[in-house]
Amino acid sequence: MSLIATLARLEAVRSGRAQPAATVLHRHLSERPLVFVPLTTAGEAGAPLGALVGTERDAPRLLVVEQPRDRDLRFGFLAELADVVLPYIDAYAGEVEPAERSETDPETGKRVKVEVDLCADAPQLIVPSRAGIDFVRLLGRSMRFRRTAEQDPETPYPAPPRVPLLGRWLTHFGERARVPGSSLLLALTEVLARHWASGQSGLEDQHLGALLAWIDPPDGVPGAHAALRAEVGRDEDGQLLCPPAGPATDPAFDNRLLAPAIERYDRARTRLAAAEDGLEADDRFGELTAAQREIRALVESRTRPVWDAVWRGLDLLRALPEGAHVADRWTRDRWSFTGHRDRVAAGEPPQPRRDDAVTAANKLATREREQARLEAQEALDDPLVMAGRRLAGEAFAGEVTDVVMAYGEGRRPSPRPLVTLRTEDRPHLGERTKVYRSLGGKPQTAEFVGYEGHDGSDGLMVLRILDKMGRGREPEAGSVPEKGDRVCFTLFEHEQRGGAKLPDPEETPWTHGGPPGDAAAVPETADPVTEEDTL
Repeated sequence: MSLIATLARLEAVRSGRAQPAATVLHRHLSERPLVFVPLTTAGEAGAPLGALVGTERDAPRLLVVEQPRDRDLRFGFLAELADVVLPYIDAYAGEVEPAERSETDPETGKRVKVEVDLCADAPQLIVPSRAGIDFVRLLGRSMRFRRTAEQDPETPYPAPPRVPLLGRWLTHFGERARVPGSSLLLALTEVLARHWASGQSGLEDQHLGALLAWIDPPDGVPGAHAALRAEVGRDEDGQLLCPPAGPATDPAFDNRLLAPAIERYDRARTRLAAAEDGLEADDRFGELTAAQREIRALVESRTRPVWDAVWRGLDLLRALPEGAHVADRWTRDRWSFTGHRDRVAAGEPPQPRRDDAVTAANKLATREREQARLEAQEALDDPLVMAGRRLAGEAFAGEVTDVVMAYGEGRRPSPRPLVTLRTEDRPHLGERTKVYRSLGGKPQTAEFVGYEGHDGSDGLMVLRILDKMGRGREPEAGSVPEKGDRVCFTLFEHEQRGGAKLPDPEETPWTHGGPPGDAAAVPETADPVTEEDTL
């Protein structure tokens, strides 16, 4: 945690209210996101109990599994979930716009620009907390390899046709959520914690109700008191006033309400199956219907407060202006969505259980590059974030006190003006250290020459501008700071460089899974069913 973040948390404790950690919105928020509030049972890892899902704030769709141990009921839940999620995804798959993409020419080996279709927008899934993202990833893994009756008529427990397709999409959303700065799948607690510093730990910030209590507490109630009530406050029946942000349930709810309700449902279903005549069957069916309604009401009582809290958090985030680089990161999300849409349409197999060495290395390099890009862009978009980088010695700002024109050595001398800057910051600069500033959205490079004076105690430093001044002998207008201008330079690069090109999977050494044999040409089959796959 940075020093400025620590100070913000201390100020939140003192004032009783969360403090802003950003002045702009650093994540894209769709005008019509799909909110997904899952609920799981405690007895079986990842077993769905129910969910609220939808794009309309006042009209969520309630999905319930009355008996989570019943495989047919679980598949019915997943099929209903697919009926909601897949049409939402398909609505973004058809509208495209022309775009250019760099590809390698197979004949010349050179990079060329080709025109392709790019989806004009992309779907966005929002879950309450990080645990919700983990559950989405688990659902994707457990669904994408399921066999349908059409694919394999002899498969036991065939899945509904749309379930494997939903699994592929959820896997893609889960993988994309691991890329820093991506907004296809967001955990609301993480987005809120990025923009506000509460007076509690990062782990406690994963409770959506407690985090909102710090950010927007009731009038006259300190955030700490409101958060404590959200975490442990219970009604006269011993149930939490603010259910956790899912997907896990409270033990008191499981033991006192849910377990007895499921037992009544099981008894009613057994009695209906044993009914001997039509009149008795009608009575037993009425009992079963009442038991189903009871379970549905219980699930809704645990998910609806979280659903309302998610939309309340979205309202708080939408009040912030969007950062300048957010649209660029969303464009990369659109490319990712378009690429997966094309793979599905082309009939490619589901994502493999394990990545090969080259794919894994590429993913790791991409995440590292995007993390550095995100940190740089957030600082450039947000003065409050830049203040933290300045406090850490990774950037500095000041007023230009003098500009002296100078030229580089060579047959065609290029302008290399010397800029004197007065600053109170103390950046970690060494001789000829490169520094950067944003000039028209592009990074301009300068070089640290030294301090005026012996120790730089007067705060005057000299920088040499190196590029972005045009091709003429005289710098272009506006490309060199003028006396009196206030400028900000960073020690970190604004654009991240790509790494070394990795070999094709077919050319990897045997130590990394290659060269492939005949077996590698066979598409990977479905995973064997394991405890992790069983919902």
